[in-house]
Amino acid sequence: MEWFSPEFFTALLSIIIIDLVLAGDNAIVIGLAARNLAKEHQKKAILWGTAGAVAIRAVATLLVVWLLKIPALLIVGGIVLIWIAYKLLTDKKEHDIKAQSKLLPAIQTIIVADAVMGFDNVMAVAGASHGSFGLVLAGLLISVPIVVWGSTVFIRWVERFPRIIYLGAGVLAYTAGKMLTGDLLVKSWFAAHGAAKWALILAVVAGVLAAGLWKKAFGFLVSVNDRGQLTIPKELMQEANIQPDDSFRVSKDEKGRFVLVKLEG
Repeated sequence: MEWFSPEFFTALLSIIIIDLVLAGDNAIVIGLAARNLAKEHQKKAILWGTAGAVAIRAVATLLVVWLLKIPALLIVGGIVLIWIAYKLLTDKKEHDIKAQSKLLPAIQTIIVADAVMGFDNVMAVAGASHGSFGLVLAGLLISVPIVVWGSTVFIRWVERFPRIIYLGAGVLAYTAGKMLTGDLLVKSWFAAHGAAKWALILAVVAGVLAAGLWKKAFGFLVSVNDRGQLTIPKELMQEANIQPDDSFRVSKDEKGRFVLVKLEG
């Protein structure tokens, strides 16, 4: 891939979007780990913890870029990335990060937590780089400052405009499709059949987005059995903080829809 070509800038933009969407949780990890430190140590913990996490992530990404050059592994990586894109739309992540009161343990917590949580980011960036080590490093240099200083803002944007997540999932799915059609085992065939290549990529993107929308729409539906008992999906119970022993009364809103109102103790 030539530097500063349209293909280069497209891949670089994909890496930056992927980093923002998948690394938004890094700000939460950093905040949780450093929240009990004295103010004069918080900046040090954030800077050194982030530096260590970025170093590990860069090495891991370069290693995955090298591994994905082995025949068939790009196909495996594409399938994994499809699952990551789907989970991005449907999963609600929980953060069980212990706050530290000393500088060194806080730095260690940030590095370890980021390494554990960063697999999806590593796989996605490796796939979007098209095997270019320089593109991986360029993407990291551009996106890391955005992630460190701008991820909290980005998280607020996602909360305010949830559809941003669909953009990120679409980029991930597009990257997955490119990986599936770019593996050494099938690359020459797809190069000779351009229509089939783009049909597969579009099918992957559409499939991931449709599956995410379906899960969102039907994962919150409440069903009623023949005895009038309610079955509430797990996702809805978590979202609404519903406990198994909660009691409800049923009413109707102004549009005639049934509304469950939780009864207080």
